[in-house]
Amino acid sequence: MARFAFKLEPVLRLREREERERQRAVAVLERERLRLETFIRECQRASRAERGVLRDALAEGGRVDLWPVRMQAAAAGELTARAARAAVELAGVLKRIEAARALLVEATKRRRALELLKERRHEEWRRHEAKAEFLLVDEIGTRVAHSRDVQAEVEP
Repeated sequence: MARFAFKLEPVLRLREREERERQRAVAVLERERLRLETFIRECQRASRAERGVLRDALAEGGRVDLWPVRMQAAAAGELTARAARAAVELAGVLKRIEAARALLVEATKRRRALELLKERRHEEWRRHEAKAEFLLVDEIGTRVAHSRDVQAEVEP
């Protein structure tokens, strides 16, 4: 029995590989986004904790040693600045994710178009094979009937 061969199979494999590469690129950027979001949340949490310590130190009343208070304020400020830098970096990553996703969508469309073409060609091939098989069976039946007719004419 004949086998279906799609002439554009190498191109389809190439487009599948391109799509996988685009998926990997999006995944790398998504991991970076998660890392930055986690870092920002941790900075915010630590900054709130530093402010709480500072508030408690100032609320105690009595004599306040300003050196630890300054250190706490500086630590909170540093955490806020680090979170702000990470937020700017996150904005850049989000733009790169958007661009990478657009490339992924385009690669998926290109692959899917070839897959649809392959499916159509396969269906055409199957119809052609079924028709050829039907014609072959019909030919065999015609020959058998003809040989019976010839045999019947010869035997009387």
